Amino acid sequence: MSIAEKKKQWTDTKVAKFLTRSPERYEKFLTTSNLEIERVFTPDFDYPGYDEKLGFPGSYPYTRGVQPTMYRGRFWTMRQYAGFGNAKESNERYKYLLGAGQTGLSIAFDLPTQMGYDSDAAMSQGEVGKVGVAIDSLADVEVLFDGIPLDKVSTSMTVNSTAAILLCMYIAVAEKQGVSADKISGTIQNDILKEYMARGTYIYPPKESMRLITDIFAYCKDNVPKWNTISISGYHIREAGSSAVQEVAFTLADGIAYVDAAIKAGLDVDDFAPRLAFFFNAHNNLLEEVAKFRAARRIWAKIMKERFGAKLEKSQMLRFHTQTAGCTLTAQQPDNNIMRVTIQTLAAVLGGTQSLHTNSRDEALALPTEDSVRIALRTQQVVAYESGVADSIDPLAGSFFVESLTDQIEKAAWEYIEKIDKLGGAVEAISNGFQQKEIQDSAYAYQKAIEKNELIIVGVNKFTISEPPPTGLLKVTGEVETNQKKALAEVKAKRDGAAVKAALAKLEVAAKGTDNLIPLILEAVKVYATLGEIADVFRGVFGKHQETVVL
Repeated sequence: MSIAEKKKQWTDTKVAKFLTRSPERYEKFLTTSNLEIERVFTPDFDYPGYDEKLGFPGSYPYTRGVQPTMYRGRFWTMRQYAGFGNAKESNERYKYLLGAGQTGLSIAFDLPTQMGYDSDAAMSQGEVGKVGVAIDSLADVEVLFDGIPLDKVSTSMTVNSTAAILLCMYIAVAEKQGVSADKISGTIQNDILKEYMARGTYIYPPKESMRLITDIFAYCKDNVPKWNTISISGYHIREAGSSAVQEVAFTLADGIAYVDAAIKAGLDVDDFAPRLAFFFNAHNNLLEEVAKFRAARRIWAKIMKERFGAKLEKSQMLRFHTQTAGCTLTAQQPDNNIMRVTIQTLAAVLGGTQSLHTNSRDEALALPTEDSVRIALRTQQVVAYESGVADSIDPLAGSFFVESLTDQIEKAAWEYIEKIDKLGGAVEAISNGFQQKEIQDSAYAYQKAIEKNELIIVGVNKFTISEPPPTGLLKVTGEVETNQKKALAEVKAKRDGAAVKAALAKLEVAAKGTDNLIPLILEAVKVYATLGEIADVFRGVFGKHQETVVL
């Protein structure tokens, strides 16, 4: 059968079925010259390996996208990452962004929340509300989502060690709104392995952390079916200095480890794999980034089908969120960051992302102002509505350069995955410092190239100007910490202390055994046990992870 015949078959079957439940935005897509744009373009000649390497959108190996119509049906979710100060301030920012056209929430938590400390803990001093919103108890989450109907929005939460606690708080708030757990949708990052190798917000040792993750998989399968139970993150690996190849390889190796752990915990791969999601970085090299996303989909499809025997199509699909590269933003000439983010936005869209956060121009200096975050969101909207790149699926397919890059990234990523397999898998390789050393070496080489002017960063090592100090930056004051501590004290004074004590005691017993911990965490948050109190129970039972030092 020719490619043209296969395309017709795909259109008449998979596309036709998909269109019955999800119509495209327009009956006919046209350029500004009224030239018709096809849904997907294919070669008019025999293309060796077309089925194995490319196929069609929404079909194995998903190189060309995970949906048959992609953005012709609807655009990616425009999900701006935000959170600072206390829950009330962050709630106001979310409402502002939703009013400006954002289509999904993405929550940033402060470091104490990510590390399992309440705002009144000694370890939290000076960090409360600084890089994200401070969350101590269910009371804060009630304020955070006040006036935001949780059955109408999808929420992503960038949290890992304390992901189970925040998920339970979200479920509890939804129930208070009259929304049952099976109606809410969103994602928790919940990817602890990349914390050990690249980011550092871990608490417990790997084995115990993996138990919490697989408990979430099992609980959500039956109770929160629309929730993405993990967002396996290459973003922070790239931010730490990895190459594009390393980002793909180390992320997918982590994915293999999570699937392995879930299967060993007794779960069937097709019961949880459809809710796995990924999170990637969009860097400056436009065509390499597009190729990276295409290669990642193809590799993951093969892993799930051939290694784990996944039978469901959704189990084989790599669905991913993208954030533009924070590490590329410069404090010098910050308006230049608008252009960088535009290039990175194009990379994510041309690469087929499912959702996108665009960084703001001033984020190398501070948390973004409302003006800056609006420009960042408008960047996505201009690309979506004005550029035309979303009107045809995988428009760069068939480019000699892009296909070559896709193949090369795939080959190099497989080589890394095979090395990690030989080291005993991602967890063992991280324990030995393999990925950490590779990332360090890559970061050092990148920085050395900048300092030797072999790599030009506009406004940094070329085209520099004399600039006045920046003004009008957003600053989180110490008053936030003072007020947060006061609010926490009020919650503790009003709650039923005996109920809290009993819930934490039950949780401790369960942590020492093998029962699924999520129902007991949910019980504890509903009686206003704090995030720090719950994390302390686990610290007492599981212990704390000690970092592998790599020189």
